[in-house]
Amino acid sequence: MTGRLSGKVAIVTGAARGQGEATVRAFVREGASVLATDVVDDAGKALADELGDAVAYRHLDVGAEEEWPEAVADVVARFGRLDVLVNNAGVMHLAPLVSTTLADYERVVRVNQIGTFLGMRAVVPAMIEAGGGAIVNLSSVEGLAAARFLTAYTASKFAIRGMTKVAAMELGEHGIRVNSVHPGMIDTPMISDAAGGAELDMAWIGRKVALRRVGRPEETAALVVFLASDESSYCTGAEFVSDGGATATHALNLG
Repeated sequence: MTGRLSGKVAIVTGAARGQGEATVRAFVREGASVLATDVVDDAGKALADELGDAVAYRHLDVGAEEEWPEAVADVVARFGRLDVLVNNAGVMHLAPLVSTTLADYERVVRVNQIGTFLGMRAVVPAMIEAGGGAIVNLSSVEGLAAARFLTAYTASKFAIRGMTKVAAMELGEHGIRVNSVHPGMIDTPMISDAAGGAELDMAWIGRKVALRRVGRPEETAALVVFLASDESSYCTGAEFVSDGGATATHALNLG
């Protein structure tokens, strides 16, 4: 049976764990070939080894300008073309505004915002050569509205939302679609990492949203598959939310 991404070649950043890993697995199930990239090399290599010839792993620091052209050249050399970029790599810093250092702020912006910018810019020539493509940028519900203690993260995710729209306007004539995905509370290691590795019970947060639960990475990955596939051929410059209903309400909701 033909998969929804059969014949397509993708780069997925932050692919070793969590949302990125779920996306790589979903892409392979749908027939894509994937260059999985991350800085967590052991987990990334293990994922590629498990999934076989459809996946290759490459170390990529998304905030390092010089590494992006090498990654694009690598994926084209391995798989012959490039059709999809998923800018998934991200980090979070939890702190009040007055306690957020410049170094903290710059670290988050370097990965989330600059990494997305560099990735989009780097893939354009290869996608034009391929006759078009799809870029999916992982933003957040914090790219739509604010939450306390997330100044740097929110700034970076709003920036991703805005860059997505500019890129969609510029690249549409080349057949390249650019959309942003805005997950809510998803069960991935990101929040635990931001909390210094502490195990966190997120069930109480899940009970605050309409669906009364925390989301699974596979659920957001399914949305990314849609945006990478030809099924979304008339979608560009838009926000797609996967949040269990978190953004359906406002601060006065007492439910």
